[in-house]
Amino acid sequence: MSIVHITLTVVAAFLAASGAVTYLIGHEYPKAQLRMKRLPMWWMPMLGSILAAGALGLLAGFAVPLIGTLAAAGLVLYFVGALIAHLRVGSRDLVGWAIFFVTMLATLVVDLSRAHNG
Repeated sequence: MSIVHITLTVVAAFLAASGAVTYLIGHEYPKAQLRMKRLPMWWMPMLGSILAAGALGLLAGFAVPLIGTLAAAGLVLYFVGALIAHLRVGSRDLVGWAIFFVTMLATLVVDLSRAHNG
């Protein structure tokens, strides 16, 4: 296991987990994001649960690499959906999204590269 893989996985898991907590505790930031994107508030626990599952899956990937790769892929798809939600309402405030997306994508690429190279 390389230091890049370990570092990216831990950072990605931390980002996903921190996002999950904000959704699951009902913090104002995700509420404002849902309002801005014109999405229903009842999505908050579902979105938080998806992020939590992704964070746990990334960490489980240290023991079972396929789980980590699938979690990274799922988180990439989650943030593609977030981008679509932003663009749908004309939001161009994408700095936060980009940090999360690039981290998840880099984690997926490193996971796939590691799996391919043995």
